[in-house]
Amino acid sequence: MKKVSLAAVLMGLMLTACTTKENKQTSNEEMNTSLTLTQEWDKVFPQSDKVTHEKVTFKNRFGIELAADMYTPKNAEGKLAAIAVSGPFGAVKEQSSGLYAQTLG
Repeated sequence: MKKVSLAAVLMGLMLTACTTKENKQTSNEEMNTSLTLTQEWDKVFPQSDKVTHEKVTFKNRFGIELAADMYTPKNAEGKLAAIAVSGPFGAVKEQSSGLYAQTLG
């Protein structure tokens, strides 16, 4: 009987802690900080001489600013088709996706 009572008291304390804790949601304004990018080459693979590399930012449909590396073929003019390249799970843009983009360029 004591075990059941102790479990009920502990459960009651946990519920009280959960309900009294302030639920704070992050607003778009708080998440939307301005990103500062450097244009220097910071990848683990060598830079190709066949493409031009530029770091860019854009806002997604939720208004969150994202950073990306944009690779364009050298001497390209006019409108071009675009391919969005994403790295394997767990990778970052400074690893494999840039290498793929340079190869496609």
